[in-house]
Amino acid sequence: MSLRGAWRRSNLYEHKEKIIYGFTKKYNCTKLVYYEIFNDPYNAIAREKQIKAGSRKKKIDLINAMNPEWNDLYNQIASSR
Repeated sequence: MSLRGAWRRSNLYEHKEKIIYGFTKKYNCTKLVYYEIFNDPYNAIAREKQIKAGSRKKKIDLINAMNPEWNDLYNQIASSR
C-alpha cells in the first residue's frame, strides 16, 4: 500500500462529509463510483494524471466497466483495509 493510498483512505470520510474544500464539496459529489489501489505512489499519480487527461466518455466507460450500476463504493473501500 502506498502512502498516497493511505492518504486517500484516511480522507475518504472528510471528502464524503465535505469537511475538506475541493472538487467534492464544490460540485456536491456524494458517491465514490470508481477507485484504483496502487502499491507505488508514483504509479498512482501517473494513473490519476492519465485518467484526468482522458475524455469524459473514457471516464464514463472506465466507471461502467467496474461499477455499471454506479453504486456508492465508499463502504466497500472504507471497510476493505
